[in-house]
Amino acid sequence: MNRVTDILGIKYPIIQAPMSWVTSAELVAAVSNAGGMGTLGPNAGQNTVANGPEESAERLRTEIKKTRELTDKPFGVNYFPPGIGSGENPYGEAQLKVLIEEKARTLVVVGVANEKDIKRLKELGFTIVFRELHPTVSGAKAAERAGADIIVATGFDEGGSTPNIPVGTMTVVPMIVDAVNIPVMATGGISDKRGVNAAFALGAEGVYLGTRFIASVESPAHDNAKQDIIKHGTEDLVLLRTGHGGYWRATPHSVALEAQGLNDNQVHSNFAKIGNLKTAMLDGQLEEGINTYPVY
Repeated sequence: MNRVTDILGIKYPIIQAPMSWVTSAELVAAVSNAGGMGTLGPNAGQNTVANGPEESAERLRTEIKKTRELTDKPFGVNYFPPGIGSGENPYGEAQLKVLIEEKARTLVVVGVANEKDIKRLKELGFTIVFRELHPTVSGAKAAERAGADIIVATGFDEGGSTPNIPVGTMTVVPMIVDAVNIPVMATGGISDKRGVNAAFALGAEGVYLGTRFIASVESPAHDNAKQDIIKHGTEDLVLLRTGHGGYWRATPHSVALEAQGLNDNQVHSNFAKIGNLKTAMLDGQLEEGINTYPVY
């Protein structure tokens, strides 16, 4: 037991990251039943894009209820805070209403360290696991001041959308640990016990794992995507600029390689054409989308 397990009410200090399109009630419940904390990510359990904020929120409600049918253990729900309360984020407001009504306890909040947003969520009674997209000491301190319970320190080693500063997990974790008094979890390139041990040696009190769960039986990811991740190694990594200063880290397929020739704004504006994550990871159309994985 440590501070992470005490705060979250779980056996092992492991959180399954809320990956877009490739989480579901089945995966989340399996992780929670095994003693970690599963997390419902964006579009969890879905295979089509929601038609507006209300439908998106009701889909989330359904998945929360389904998860509760599969586990009586704690689980989390992903939430993106920018704009809440300002009328600028109708999806977030609709989802927040459902989270309150369904009495969700733990939110994995991903984004910018906006103290007003975090304070509001704390006042509503949520336990907050905060992951700054581009981790900084100032952001970690701001989240702590606002009442966040746990900070996730993300290294450039991660899969998916990387931080905009190419600083690895081994550097980011102790930097954030030294900056705050609340517990810190490590993420980025951790795939086995050795990585977990290293994270704890650096001062982390838990690990936050994404890609490691994608190839599991319970994951809704397409088998093509699972086998693609298993097949490729670090030497095959492709970095695509996101338009937000960071990168998408991907497996080497034709669309991804072509996208390398685009500038930041072109890649960002062409995401719908490229296919983003759903096309490759959920639908299995690897040559038309982006399949992501970290440095292992």
